[in-house]
Amino acid sequence: MFLTPWQTLVMILAITLGTMLTRFLPFLLFPEGKKRPETIDYLGKVLPPAMMGLLVVYCLKDVSLTGALHGIPEGAAILFIVLIHRRKHNVLLSIGAGTALYMLLIRIL
Repeated sequence: MFLTPWQTLVMILAITLGTMLTRFLPFLLFPEGKKRPETIDYLGKVLPPAMMGLLVVYCLKDVSLTGALHGIPEGAAILFIVLIHRRKHNVLLSIGAGTALYMLLIRIL
């Protein structure tokens, strides 16, 4: 599918507007000095752990415990991520090191 220059420009502008709207709207709706609704505060506390749990479940949905590796690379990577995170308390380091270990294990095993 080929787009004309005009269609490309309109698409880029629409994406830019949508991105800016989602980034700036929370600051406009809930300014710094104004009290936020309790629902927003509650969601701010429970959604990050819920999303992490959802991502873990999604990543493990296709792991076969009866297959050749019995989920060993995945289990080792998860254990490694938990240990690194408990020791260093750095999310990027935990995820990066866990991903690197997982990629290494699936290539070696």
